[in-house]
Amino acid sequence: MTDIARSLTRRLSHAVETQGLEPVREGERTARVRGLFPTWMAGNTSVLLLAMGAGLTVAGHLSLAQVLIVAIAAPVVSYGIVGLVSLAGKRGGSPGLALSRAVFGMRGNRVPGAVIWVSRWGWETINAVTGAYALLTVLHLTTGIQASTPLVIGVLALFVTCSFALSGLGRAALHRAGVWTSWLFGIGSVLVLIRIAAGTDWSAVWHRGGGSTAVLLAGIGTIAAGGISWVPSAPDFARHLPRSASAKAMVGTTIAGAGIVVTPLVIMGAVLAVRAPQLAGAPNPVAFIGGLLPAWLAVPYLLTAVAGMLLINSMSMYSAGFTAQTLGVRLPRVGAVSLNAAVSLTLGTLVMAVFQSFQTTFIAFLTLLAVAFSAWTGVFLADMLRRPAYEPTALTDSTATGPYWYRRGFAAGPLTAWAAAVGAGLLFTGVSWFHGPLAATWIGRSDLGWAIGIVVGLLLGALLRPRPARHGLSRPARAATT
Repeated sequence: MTDIARSLTRRLSHAVETQGLEPVREGERTARVRGLFPTWMAGNTSVLLLAMGAGLTVAGHLSLAQVLIVAIAAPVVSYGIVGLVSLAGKRGGSPGLALSRAVFGMRGNRVPGAVIWVSRWGWETINAVTGAYALLTVLHLTTGIQASTPLVIGVLALFVTCSFALSGLGRAALHRAGVWTSWLFGIGSVLVLIRIAAGTDWSAVWHRGGGSTAVLLAGIGTIAAGGISWVPSAPDFARHLPRSASAKAMVGTTIAGAGIVVTPLVIMGAVLAVRAPQLAGAPNPVAFIGGLLPAWLAVPYLLTAVAGMLLINSMSMYSAGFTAQTLGVRLPRVGAVSLNAAVSLTLGTLVMAVFQSFQTTFIAFLTLLAVAFSAWTGVFLADMLRRPAYEPTALTDSTATGPYWYRRGFAAGPLTAWAAAVGAGLLFTGVSWFHGPLAATWIGRSDLGWAIGIVVGLLLGALLRPRPARHGLSRPARAATT
């Protein structure tokens, strides 16, 4: 028994990813570009896209043709940016928030990093709550058990624990799980789509009037916000690619992986809303969808949906562990991930007990979160496009003589650009409990605050470049070819 236990322990130790912020060596970069396809499929396997698609027709009054434009444009725009930023991962071999030390400075990086880390708490909480709702729905459909407070907390704890376990294993485990989960969820979605199509009044679908251009753009902005939230994590899943990997293939594969999930789910939700418009504002959209389907289809579909949401949460925790380390948390990657798991469980319990309109909370959270992420994206891109390379040892050198120390650990120019981009984005942002001064303008009504954040961050980031210390690296003059 002792030998068996030792063997299992040894295998588990090899299965768990132990690498933290240190760059991946070129000889260890064995991943392939095609692996990004299931990764970003898995990052979007959420039934909440159905509810968001329903909202486009019920609240936005968009026609099916307009919904199709939204469903295609949103992943192309947002995951095009995700793919572009992932190029930094193959260049530097480090996680996104470690690479941004070269932009903001070793200490300065903690400012946007802290905001992104806190935002991850909310993102993981939303995922955990959605997954718990799905599990509770399956329990009710199969056993008739009604949700109670102890059951809700227990199911939520189970979901968070499983998320932590999977994220703790690391990138390889996430990739393998993503391949199976994505295709199972895809097959289930096709079956649900056939079922919905058979019971839909298509004359009502085709004859719906169209909405305004502002509403169409708002729909693109709302759904694209989910993709924008993955941008700082993009290098985390590309750092194991060799430097010779094709930039065009990386961007194209990222868009294709996300689009093959986002586009049909959004359209499916819009079609379903003709039959069941209450889906757009359902407090628990997962249970609502389960109630529309026969048990033989609802149970397996929701189980695959739970697996998908579990994977999304695990991916988010995986990246959040790196973010915690960049903030100075002196724990191994798995230990850093455990902090997010604890926060997710605590906040998830509060959300399920306090908030009455889960869908409204979700949309508001996505919209505000996207501004902080998009501001980071703009400044990071401005630096990445002109930086020939990242110095591997400098990314983990936190001493005052390190090349990315700049002035007292801060790069004042990029930090100023980031703060200004956040402020500019919030000016045009309005949600249920926050309204920027310019939220009523055409840009604000189109939910393009996150886009303003990217543009302002990109422009100011190009102007307010970091000033290297005398002992540091020289300022790069031009971008490397990708």
